[in-house]
Amino acid sequence: QLVESGGVVVQPGGSLRLSCAASGSTFGSYAMSWVRQAPGKGLEWVSAIGASGGITDTVNSRFTISRDNAKNTLYLQLNNLKPEDTAVYYCAKGGSNWVHAASDYWGKGTLVTVSS
Repeated sequence: QLVESGGVVVQPGGSLRLSCAASGSTFGSYAMSWVRQAPGKGLEWVSAIGASGGITDTVNSRFTISRDNAKNTLYLQLNNLKPEDTAVYYCAKGGSNWVHAASDYWGKGTLVTVSS
């Protein structure tokens, strides 16, 4: 099970850290990623991290993905937020330890709203 949290209403230019808590004992064996869906739009890949956390990839330098395998938790730091970052953010589990493994399980999402 994947449970996202941290989504709130934030002003433009603000920062936010999202969390994704995973249940089970295999969290550290799989790559994880964040995807988002803006209102009325399709899913957009945001960032990914390999199982060990040593390799990351992101679509935007304002976003930083990280993980704590001891806590079974994935994070996404969002900086200098813009109104176009408004979206539901989902964490997803990869099918292997490779950073770009296809996702095979998603959480229910957390809503980030960027507005003044």
